[in-house]
Amino acid sequence: MKKYTYSAKESDKIGKWYVVDANGIVLGRLASRIAHRIRGKHHPLFTPHVDTGDNIVVINADKIVLTGRKMEQKTYYRHSGYTGGLTATTAKELLNKKPEDIIRFAVKGMLPKNRLGKRLIKKLKVYSGSDHPHTAQQPEVLEF
Repeated sequence: MKKYTYSAKESDKIGKWYVVDANGIVLGRLASRIAHRIRGKHHPLFTPHVDTGDNIVVINADKIVLTGRKMEQKTYYRHSGYTGGLTATTAKELLNKKPEDIIRFAVKGMLPKNRLGKRLIKKLKVYSGSDHPHTAQQPEVLEF
């Protein structure tokens, strides 16, 4: 008798909503745990090519912690597409302007670099304050 490994389908999606408070948590540790949840690796039905993960709402993104001298030394680059259009921003500047982007960039780097990864990053909602508009989804608090 042959035994087959079950492969999850889109209809098998179990995705729940969770709220994570980023107050005082180190960026890399938080991002890896969020990416793990969004990808769905904690579910027994995990299948690499199917979205079986959860939706994550991150609050207090402006209170994230970076260790060492990363606030001054870590740089984020973007390019306008024109000659000489490279712009560099330090983590400290980005934390002051758009604190949500620091978490979003960290999690995006830990997801697959394909169509599935683009779909998974949309399941991450990041807010700099303690309020979020997702109370209708009745998210559970996720402790790390």
